[in-house]
Amino acid sequence: MEEERLERNLRLIDRVQQEAGVEIILAFKGFAMWSAFPIVKKYLKGATASSLHEARLCFEEMGTRAHTYAVAYQPDQFQEIASLSSHITFNSLSQYKHFQHQLPEGVECGLRINPEWSDVETDLYNPSSPVSRLGITSPHLAGGLPEGISGLHFHVLCESSAESLVQVLRQVEHNFGHLLHQLKWINMGGGHLMTREGYNIDLLIRTLKEFREKYQVNVILEPGSAIAWQTGDLKSTVLDIVENNGVKTAIADISFTCHMPDCLEMPYRPVITGASRNPNGLPHSYRIGGVSCLAGDFMEAYGFDKPLAIGDELVFEDMIHYTMVKTSMFNGVHHPAIGIWRKEGTFDLIREFDYQDYKRRLS
Repeated sequence: MEEERLERNLRLIDRVQQEAGVEIILAFKGFAMWSAFPIVKKYLKGATASSLHEARLCFEEMGTRAHTYAVAYQPDQFQEIASLSSHITFNSLSQYKHFQHQLPEGVECGLRINPEWSDVETDLYNPSSPVSRLGITSPHLAGGLPEGISGLHFHVLCESSAESLVQVLRQVEHNFGHLLHQLKWINMGGGHLMTREGYNIDLLIRTLKEFREKYQVNVILEPGSAIAWQTGDLKSTVLDIVENNGVKTAIADISFTCHMPDCLEMPYRPVITGASRNPNGLPHSYRIGGVSCLAGDFMEAYGFDKPLAIGDELVFEDMIHYTMVKTSMFNGVHHPAIGIWRKEGTFDLIREFDYQDYKRRLS
């Protein structure tokens, strides 16, 4: 990770929260590199958690209580989660009813709603289906908010635009407008990729400010990708080149299923420095293969100006957000070391992984 890139993103995000009068918090599910939290805390004062471990990380390393949402809370963990949280959002009315009498005084309670609209085209990442398990649809709240609920939460975007947020808010107003004037706060979730080049920052600020003033409500955003967007790369080395039936595969010392699962799930094709994601018209093309035994642990062909050779370096760009938090040790595949390039030009090696890390995961 490059410290200067991270701080550049945070300065832009801080501009949004200052000019729109909203609160933007860190989503651990997208970026939980706590060695970088001293930088993050200069600009963001809170974080969102989805589990006991994330709530503890927020308290210990961000120095504050979490805005917590979980699909379902485990009874033996709930009281500790509640003690580490400033806000707790429930996924269903039944969950709220089950736990409401265990809540400490002063904790803000909310419900996750499903607006039933999203611009996300990949079903795996789209929670807005009318039959989704994530969030409450409008008929269940036709009679109003239960006593003790002060906020609503929705999350239906994924690396989306300000224009998409405008559409979502129209749907929220259409389905849940009878509740909005009753709220103390509303959490608009993540997926607001405001640090991407070309994002309409002015529209975002104007939209958030108008909504906040219209309903006299505190607005919270919790972007996942935007904070660590294009802040760092994953460096790998070609170990072998395999050719079968005219198809060449460069085997690198990484794994898409272990290190970059979004590449297979989304599917998402990362940029490789010096290569093209469209091999047509370039003299050399190679699929990029990982080192796990999963047959599908590869990316379809990239184009190169010159042939690859064993020992060549492949740099996968923008591999910080969502990549580091979703890694696994399937097959005992070795994990890349983690470091930070400081603004002064120095490099800090933060963490290296070894056999004991793998063994402890299985004990």
